[in-house]
Amino acid sequence: MFERIANGFTMARSSWSVLMADKKLLVFPMISGILTLLILATFAIPTAILHQKGQLMGEDGKPHIWFYPILFAYYVATYAAVIFCNAALVSCALLRFDGQPATLGDGLRVAMARLPQILAWAVVSATVGMVLNAIESANERIGYFIKMILGTAWSLMTYFVVPILVVEKVGPIDAVKRSTSLIRKTWGEALVGKVGLGLFFFLMVIPLIALFVGGIVLLKTSVAIGVTVLAITGILFLIFLAVSSAMSTIFLTAIYQYAQFQRVPDGFNQQAMAGAFGHK
Repeated sequence: MFERIANGFTMARSSWSVLMADKKLLVFPMISGILTLLILATFAIPTAILHQKGQLMGEDGKPHIWFYPILFAYYVATYAAVIFCNAALVSCALLRFDGQPATLGDGLRVAMARLPQILAWAVVSATVGMVLNAIESANERIGYFIKMILGTAWSLMTYFVVPILVVEKVGPIDAVKRSTSLIRKTWGEALVGKVGLGLFFFLMVIPLIALFVGGIVLLKTSVAIGVTVLAITGILFLIFLAVSSAMSTIFLTAIYQYAQFQRVPDGFNQQAMAGAFGHK
């Protein structure tokens, strides 16, 4: 087990190397973050205004029925934006793995070509999200655990869906079936290997935690310096989020290529891939 975690950590470093060799891939998670915030503002601001005017909630203290289609639309729009950007990054990563140059335009063109599949998957994801939230709302105590269990199972089943949508051009149902099949082939090994990626992220975030604590301490002696340090920490944390998101997608794409085609991606160690993701 520890050897597989070590192999996973080696793969995480390979993902880092791929990202550092092509830093423009960071643009996709940045675009995703910006789009997510814009979508949130588009839905949240009018909702907040309606709530302030007392037009959102009914006499029973629950939102009016028309609120739920709007909430569903928000889920679909958010999922679509994130999946679109991830699909663009997956396509660029695949080109890089094959030793080909990858431009932002290449990624966007592939994502646009898969737009019907992306939108269909966004609708499925939004539906599952709404159902899980409804389960939790029905009984907060028991519903929370049911949501956690079902949500974890769903995340595992759909782990490979985005690269499958990009490469195999199938619909959401077939993509879930294909993803589930690949998870069974790499069960345990893939999950343990992913621990290595988490360890890599943990090591990356330690300096940020130290910087944040330092900023809090400095506030007691110099507000200006403390605020400056905290502001720098905030900026670095946003960069960390973009880097970790890009690395996770590169990591996922590498696993998919190896699990599906038994082909070691360019820039990854063959021994580490075989050790961390050996098939059952």
